[in-house]
Amino acid sequence: MITRPCLQEGSLSLLKYLESTFPTSGPAVFVDDRGDEHAVQIDRERMEVRGLGALYHAQNLNVNDVLMITSLSPSRYQVEAIVKPHAPPLPQRRENGTPTETRRVVVSSTPHVREIRMQEVRVPPVTPVRPGEATEAGDARPETGRAETAPSPVTRAEPVRPEASAGRAGPEPERKAAPQASRRVDVRFPETAPLPTPNGPQPTAGRAARTSTTLPTGVDDQLSELARLTGYHTDDLGSGVMRLKADLGAHAYSVMIASTPAAVQTPAWQAVADYRLQLCGESERPDGPPRLTREALSALIEHARLAPLSPVDLRGYWKAGSMDMESAASISELVSAYIAQRGTFSSVLLALAQQPANSVTTVQRLAERLGSGVNFAELGSILETLSRAPFQALQPLPGGQYLLRVGVGDLLTDLADYADGVRRRVRVPARRDQVVV
Repeated sequence: MITRPCLQEGSLSLLKYLESTFPTSGPAVFVDDRGDEHAVQIDRERMEVRGLGALYHAQNLNVNDVLMITSLSPSRYQVEAIVKPHAPPLPQRRENGTPTETRRVVVSSTPHVREIRMQEVRVPPVTPVRPGEATEAGDARPETGRAETAPSPVTRAEPVRPEASAGRAGPEPERKAAPQASRRVDVRFPETAPLPTPNGPQPTAGRAARTSTTLPTGVDDQLSELARLTGYHTDDLGSGVMRLKADLGAHAYSVMIASTPAAVQTPAWQAVADYRLQLCGESERPDGPPRLTREALSALIEHARLAPLSPVDLRGYWKAGSMDMESAASISELVSAYIAQRGTFSSVLLALAQQPANSVTTVQRLAERLGSGVNFAELGSILETLSRAPFQALQPLPGGQYLLRVGVGDLLTDLADYADGVRRRVRVPARRDQVVV
């Protein structure tokens, strides 16, 4: 994804998962979809590709556009640009020649509620005041100000206490007591009984509710927590050596982790494994196998609690070598992308909730409501998903239109009932062995 510094410098930052795509530094050639070749310079030390300014200009790329890079041969790459579509700008409101002023107008009033609406009034043109009339205008301003502010309390007092005008002819104490009675309003609400608390355990929902908010302290506990969240199986080989196994059939692999420097010298370290790492601190640079820092391990657990991470997602990072905070930052971007997709889906649902059931909407109208945060490709994919089971909330119509079959509130209620019914039928398997069909 292209960032603003990339456009300004004509470069491209290389994240951790792109290290295998650009194994060496030096000159290279990028071939775009038009067949034009662009000479670039790969810098592995600074983890960036320079010389892309001409490519950005030729493709008319902007911030958040995407480059799909495919290796054709050593130092030669195919580049495909994916331009993020933008919603057309909303039509600007035509301003009248005469400026307007917003004022509050009291429409109705009760002892407890006063309805106030906003209306626009035209501002009268300002005329210069002659020196001879300045004194008269200065004397009239306090009276005019009192005349403009007087209707508000009068309008509020007339419907509240209609008998106040009759009480003015009476003695002076009675006339003073009337406004005080109108101001003192004692509003009390009946106390509601607290909801009954069920005796059994409360049901929890969502991935965050099923996980603890505190991190385990021990290394073995942290590795077990990471394995539970990401789908690994753990094998404690003793002597400070633990193995993470991903039983994925043809995609299976294992990671050997030594919790101490002495564990590398034990016979358990010689067991079969695809990748080997040594646990250490972020500031430590031990000799021997690549390192897995304790800070990165804690960050991995936090990321796995926010969004689902699988052994397939993490294999590229194990293969790249050391797993440190730089790798954890790259995984954080992956998790942020997952959360952003979830937020985009929620935004589309909230936009559909603004219209009633059995009404027709268009992709253009939804894009205007959502703004530039959602492009047309993402919006079309989400609408297609909502048109299929188990949602079946939309029915596609010709011309890019969709019929909203049911309101979003009823849809979410039906989905909750559906999920609850399926959850009751789920049986936890007795064994954790992976079955490949």
